Amino acid sequence: MTQKKDWIDVTGDTPKYDLSHFSYPDYYSEDIASILLPNGLILSRIDKLARTIVSRYDKHLVVCCILKGGYQFFSDLSTALKKYALIDGKNITFSEHFVRIQSYNNDQSTGNVRISMSEEQLRDLEGKDVLIVEDLIDTGASMVALSEFLKDYNLKSMSVASLLVKDTVRSNGFTPEYVGFLVPDHFIIGYCIDYNDMFRELNHVCTISEVGKKKYAK
Repeated sequence: MTQKKDWIDVTGDTPKYDLSHFSYPDYYSEDIASILLPNGLILSRIDKLARTIVSRYDKHLVVCCILKGGYQFFSDLSTALKKYALIDGKNITFSEHFVRIQSYNNDQSTGNVRISMSEEQLRDLEGKDVLIVEDLIDTGASMVALSEFLKDYNLKSMSVASLLVKDTVRSNGFTPEYVGFLVPDHFIIGYCIDYNDMFRELNHVCTISEVGKKKYAK
């Protein structure tokens, strides 16, 4: 894994965005503690990541989405990848795979990682460059487990693009090759990142309030 810290760090003195300045569903008014990353900033960063990724590949790239939280990032990144492949005159073709990894109970990572991929999906990855697209790296346990899981399938290469990496003492040190933002150790919601399947429809990356945690806890 790369050790270069090529990301935007929003863990320190970040702007304090007033919720009244942004659009979001009224029914979440008590459930959002803060807006951490406005949607426009997210999309601009994804655009830059896509151009960087395209510059490093020449042929076929398998883009593998981690469901469900990674879907919005995957969708916007895939669109930008195809755009820059065309603009830069690269003869890159793309295919897509989808995988579920589950490791959360309410707002805590359990450390018990479950990976769902069919044997047909796995065999289709052999000999190919694979880009894993994840929404958020917390402890790093899920990505380490997936990396180990894929070792037996003879990938040409594997890299990881994560929109967010959490700055937490619980991290095992896993560092993706492509990172959008380093975020503080709070529970993150929005931009398809959920808390017990809620908040996916928020356009912005936000932090959840204690009211929201209690309201939607299982």
